[in-house]
Amino acid sequence: MKKNAKIYVAGHQGLVGSAIYSNLKKKGYSRLITRTHKELDLIDCHAVEEFFESEKPEFVFLAAAKVGGIVANNTYRAEFIYENLMIQSNVIHQAFRHGIKKLLFLGSTCIYPRDSPQPIKEEYLLTDILEYTNEPYAIAKIAGIKMCESYNLQYGTNFISVMPTNLYGPGDNFDLETSHVLPALIRKIHLGKALEENDWETISDDFNRRPIEGIDGSQGRSEMLEVLRKYGIKALSNNEEYFYQVEVEIWGSGKQIREFLWSDDMAEACVFLMENVNFSDLIPLDQTKDEIRNTQINIGTGREITIAHLAEIVKIILKFKGELFFNTDKPEGTARKLTDVSKLKALGWKYEVELDEGVNRLYRWYKSSINRSVIR
Repeated sequence: MKKNAKIYVAGHQGLVGSAIYSNLKKKGYSRLITRTHKELDLIDCHAVEEFFESEKPEFVFLAAAKVGGIVANNTYRAEFIYENLMIQSNVIHQAFRHGIKKLLFLGSTCIYPRDSPQPIKEEYLLTDILEYTNEPYAIAKIAGIKMCESYNLQYGTNFISVMPTNLYGPGDNFDLETSHVLPALIRKIHLGKALEENDWETISDDFNRRPIEGIDGSQGRSEMLEVLRKYGIKALSNNEEYFYQVEVEIWGSGKQIREFLWSDDMAEACVFLMENVNFSDLIPLDQTKDEIRNTQINIGTGREITIAHLAEIVKIILKFKGELFFNTDKPEGTARKLTDVSKLKALGWKYEVELDEGVNRLYRWYKSSINRSVIR
């Protein structure tokens, strides 16, 4: 990509898209195209067609998606499959119709079977059943991969697909109903710490920045306590040193194993691939021209941690003295999910930010930021 190329970043206000947009700006790309959801509804095929007609981008980063944690995925199953299928189908098809030079489609490692061998290689796609709680989202993302492959094989386009592991970073979603595990842990333990110190100024400020179920910091303490309890932040009793003895609930046993990648590292990998790698470079060597599949690229660290250990790290960094309660009656998702990133390493890229440092950075960002909705 040349520095003056017209580059469309779809989903530039979300966690993924904002990191890619910032990375491109930092590298000197000067003609970046963006649209908010209000300006361009990517579910509307006619609006997407008109956008490509008028703007004529040369490159596309397709980071727009409906995303959320285990609760959101399992609750809003119809929205997760419909909206993601529509968004990616409209953008990929119009990219083909308007002769885009290269497109990068972002999926997720939840596309892989629930019981995949570990670490997960790209070749494990479609070899077994998916994790039920995020099956609609995963199916939509698999369709995106296959759409990119199919257009490449039939029409000679240059569309590549990347599958990042669990991401976290500035612009993350901290909504307690829809967030992923790490931002949820940070917010819950942040509020738990404030509660155990009887720090209602901090609690009210948090509710003001990110209201929970319409409750903000102007409400009474009893209303806020009720909401906190609903989301597993519970004042158990008084003691001498702190006003409350506090317990923070975490879904599942804590034995689940996950991998986490700082969003800026993910963005660096995506831009690196767009600058240096083509679809033809991603065809496995053992495949013939008559049967090409599994051309997606995993993006991750190749390092893993249990949710219990992760919660302890957050607890230490935030200096929370209360208890962590692992609720085994709640769903916890796939037992283990670690990506094999040997393909990406062979292409010449490796992550930089370690998890401890990333959690520190994200907590600093959280305390200094206002609410920021993810916009497709």
